[in-house]
Amino acid sequence: MTDMILSRRQLLAGASIAAATGLAGGVSPGLAKAPLLNSQAPAFYRFKVGSIEATVVTDGPMEIGAPEKTFIGPSPQELGQMLTDRFLPANNVVLDQNALVINTGEKLALFETGMSSVKRSKDMGRLTENLKAAGIDPKDIDAVIPSHGHIDHIGGILAEDGSRNFPNAQIYISQTDLEYWTSDARIGTAGEGSMRAARKNLLPNRDRILFYSDGKEVIPGVQAMHTPGHTLGHTCFVVTSGGKTLYVAGDLVHHEIIVEKPRMEDFFDTDRKLGIETRLKTMDMLATQRMLSIVYHLPWPGVGHFVKRDDGFHFEPEPMQVVL
Repeated sequence: MTDMILSRRQLLAGASIAAATGLAGGVSPGLAKAPLLNSQAPAFYRFKVGSIEATVVTDGPMEIGAPEKTFIGPSPQELGQMLTDRFLPANNVVLDQNALVINTGEKLALFETGMSSVKRSKDMGRLTENLKAAGIDPKDIDAVIPSHGHIDHIGGILAEDGSRNFPNAQIYISQTDLEYWTSDARIGTAGEGSMRAARKNLLPNRDRILFYSDGKEVIPGVQAMHTPGHTLGHTCFVVTSGGKTLYVAGDLVHHEIIVEKPRMEDFFDTDRKLGIETRLKTMDMLATQRMLSIVYHLPWPGVGHFVKRDDGFHFEPEPMQVVL
């Protein structure tokens, strides 16, 4: 009897090993291997604002280096800890670039354009290929609406070879930003890169540029809201349809850590004190009104709500819809 029990145990153990290694049924473990794909799905995300179809499309990640080069006030150690607490690298800030397309039924408008003409790495400048993957032909874009004139917002109006990415679109920007970012006064300053990108992308398209202004309609269903500080002409937009709203926030904030510590100065703000004032006032409005927002540089796809928390704010991502 003991010998019989041991035999059954050995038999069961052998069956378990065969199942775990793929040998049951005579299958060789080598045949179960699959090649690594080393690719990602096209990066676009679609949702609705009333009857408007909204599609977020990435231009790719943008590395901006050590946090103390961007966020002024806390020590490098404090900034590093803020990032580490979010399971992020402490020595390199990486921003998303979440461009937005809205289809109103009458207009197809793109907010922000990325960096295809001035890309710094192979990982960026992907907006047009991701638009096509999302079923959007860049030739069908009617309106290109950058929030301001910085390099990563107007740098994709042209392709790397100098051709127009959106050949049938009118371009909307503030007159203040057009004049500021194409001026010789930027030469030799920290803004020279944006100046050269603006000259490269905006000036050849001067005949198709229209100016938006505070409180006025840019295209039907889209109202401009002047939010100066980051740049003098920085503008956000309120998209409205069917009683629903979406706030297109541009560079109101660059990162979750400045959402939570909004009194930090941002190196990239043209007027840093005004930038703080605008951030606080605008995030307070968005939190109070519980308005859905999309933020260009927050983690993909950048859609969510600002919530008041302690002496700052928190950005609560909107749950992603897998079915429209």
